[in-house]
This record gives sequence, C-alpha cells and structure tokens, in this order.
Amino acid sequence: MLNSFDILETIKMIEDEHLDIRTITMGISLLDCISGDINVTADNIYDKITRKAEHLVKTGEDIEAELGIPIIHKRISVTPIAMIGAATDATSYVPLAQALDRAAATCGVNFVGGFSALVQKGFAKGDEILIRSIPEALASTDLVCSSVNVASTKAGINLDAVRMMGEVIRQTAELTADQQCIGAGKLVVFANAVEDNPFMAGAFHGVGEADCVLNVGVSGPGVVHSAIRRAGDCSINEVADIIKKTAFKITRMGQLVGSIASSRLGVPFGIVDLSLAPTPAVGDSVARILEEVGLECCGTHGTTAILAMLNDAVKKGGVMASASVGGLSGAFIPVSEDEGMIHAVNEGSLYLDKLEAMTAVCSVGLDMIAIPGDTPAETISAIIADEAAIGVVNSKTTAVRLIPAIGKKVGENLEFGGLLGSAPVMEVHPFSAAKFINRGGRIPAPMHSLKN
Repeated sequence: MLNSFDILETIKMIEDEHLDIRTITMGISLLDCISGDINVTADNIYDKITRKAEHLVKTGEDIEAELGIPIIHKRISVTPIAMIGAATDATSYVPLAQALDRAAATCGVNFVGGFSALVQKGFAKGDEILIRSIPEALASTDLVCSSVNVASTKAGINLDAVRMMGEVIRQTAELTADQQCIGAGKLVVFANAVEDNPFMAGAFHGVGEADCVLNVGVSGPGVVHSAIRRAGDCSINEVADIIKKTAFKITRMGQLVGSIASSRLGVPFGIVDLSLAPTPAVGDSVARILEEVGLECCGTHGTTAILAMLNDAVKKGGVMASASVGGLSGAFIPVSEDEGMIHAVNEGSLYLDKLEAMTAVCSVGLDMIAIPGDTPAETISAIIADEAAIGVVNSKTTAVRLIPAIGKKVGENLEFGGLLGSAPVMEVHPFSAAKFINRGGRIPAPMHSLKN
C-alpha cells in the first residue's frame, strides 16, 4: 500500500524531475500476414495492425489521465519485415514499409519498428532486399523505424552486412537531406539485438514472442540526478545504493502502468525495460547524473567508471520491482537526445572515441550521433564494426545510430526537435579503413561463445 509520503514523492518526481513512462509498445506478429503477393501482404499487415492496436493510444491516454503519469509515446513493433517479404517475388519492400506507415497513422502511434533484418551469420532470402530498400522506405514514410542485426556473440560479425550498412546509412541521409537527414535517425545497426525491446529505432517483435504482447519502457534520469544531489557528500557505494532504490521506484511505476494497459487491451504483459532514457529537456540528462557524482564535465576521465556503476545499479534496483525485466535495461547515452551530452560535445570534453569506450558499459551504443556529411561509407562501416566487436566480445547488446549530416561540417548542428533533439556534428578520424571493410566475409565468434 502507498502512504501519503510515497504519493507526494511520486507527484514531485513527475512534476519537477521529468519522471515518465517513455513508451508502451505493442508487439505484433505478422507471420500470419504472409502471402506470395506483396500487395496482398501489405493489405494483411495494415489490417492486422489496425485491428490489434486499435485501442492502444486511447488506453494509454486514459491511464495517463487516471494516474497522472505521463506516457510520452505509444508505439508498435512487428516481426522483422525481411521474413515477411521473403515469401514474395518482390525486389523492393518499400510497399510493406508504406503499409506499416499507414497502419501507424491510423492507430495514432508515434512510431512503428520492425522494418528489420537479422543477418549476423548471413543473408536469407529477403534480407538483402530489405536492406537495399531501407533508404527509400525511410525517405517515403514518417513513422517507420528500421534496424539490422549484423553481429552476435554466437555468430561473430557479418562484415559483408557491415559494409552494406555503411552505404545504406549514407544513402538514407542523402535522401532525407532536406529534412535534417532524419532518415538515418530512424535506422540503427545492432550486435546482439534483443527480441523484446520497446525503444525505437531498434524495436522489432521477435519470432519467439507471443502473437501480440505489451512491453513498457520507463525513464527517469532527472529523478536519479535529484536523488544523488539531495544525498550530498557520501561514498560511491552509498551513491550506488541511492540509484538502486530510485530505480526500484521508477520500475514499480512501469510495472503498474503495463499491468493496467495489458488488462484493458486483453494483451499479455511482456516486460518492463528499466532504462534511463534522457530527453533534450534540462534536468533530464544521463550526462548530468555522471557530473553530479563528481565529474566537471561528462567525457572526462572517470566517465566510463561512473557510467558502469550507474548501469549496474539501475539493473539491480529495477529487477526486483517488476515481474519481468527485459529489453535493453540500463542507461542510454544518445547525444542529440541528452542536454548534458550536447553540452559536453560543445565544451570539447566528449569525443566519438570516448563515447565508444562508454558503450562497453552502457545499455546500447553510439546513439544519435551526427558526423560530417562527407564521411565515406567505409568509415561509417568501420565505426559499426568497432561497436559490434564490443558487443560480441562482451556478450552485450551494442548498436550504432549515426547520422551523416549532408552538407554540414564539425561544429554545425542538425535540428530534429521533440525527443530527438539537436545533434552537434562530431569529428571522425580522417584515415581510411576501406581495405579492411572491403575484405568482406565474417569475423568469427569469440571462443567464449562456445558455452554448450
């Protein structure tokens, strides 16, 4: 039972510390939408999504009004479209992306994820077609997000897919150059992608999931930051304990909202992703948490150590507060979406190489980072390969969401607005890795992948 102190504390978290439910995401299997005709498949996809998710947004809004808890986004994830399109003879899956977009618009959700392919060990029928369709698909839709898994600890790194994704990211940015290259902001490349991720752009509905399921993503960097500030001068293990207790409270709220939404929609409740997902708003920043612990500016020496402690404490605190924790769970470090990260880049404290080191201990990876518009595709691929290697060797999820800022140079900005924020263009190394990327093939899985 909640006492008056708990209620008042929660109100303060919501009103003053940016506490929110970042997303409720309905995962929908499209396996029963498969047809040999791509147009029939597209119609089947539209019909199933609009039937299953018809009441998703209204249910979320009702819960917001009743509990006073902001639910920022309502989203949908679907079975990787490469699997769905493979039954057709189509040479482009853009019509399927457009069907997803229409369905998402009809349901009123913010995003739909799953224009995806899983190619960590090679290309099945449909995978390469989907990857080649990504630039046009993201340029011709508003709400569709795309992801490609190019590596796993069990399979190693598919260097052919890595090379392709460098080219695709550039093409996608070029096709949406008149929209601040936003297409690339809706595309992420994974190692060890998870099947129950409620966060975009990497959400897809895994083949091991139920036909329809509801996953919740919580947030609350501002709440953690305030709790540490109130604690004042204390030891680092006391700081970790404060984070654990705060994460527990945040996750309990996610469990409550997810359970209510699941019951009203008649859909099984999947997981709570207990990540700290920042926004561009002042006071809602992961970087500012690190600075509150004791850094003059995020990115300086000590950043990786504090981030590791933060990520671990969030998991330890949240896992006891939910019936099922999943997704990515931990701390996100997207540059454009985090006011403190943007400040650190502009101050010259945070560089791409440091961000790469931080990804070894955070939830995901190099996220929402703008790079110079003339960056070669091979350099983008090499950055993906580096990040995939961190994920493969450390048996964790890593990802890359890079945005070539076409026509812009280091020091300029891309302006997205909303949750996607503003991305300062960051410097990349000028030396080429083209010979390495063009070797192709597959980097073998590490020895510790043999765990059977």
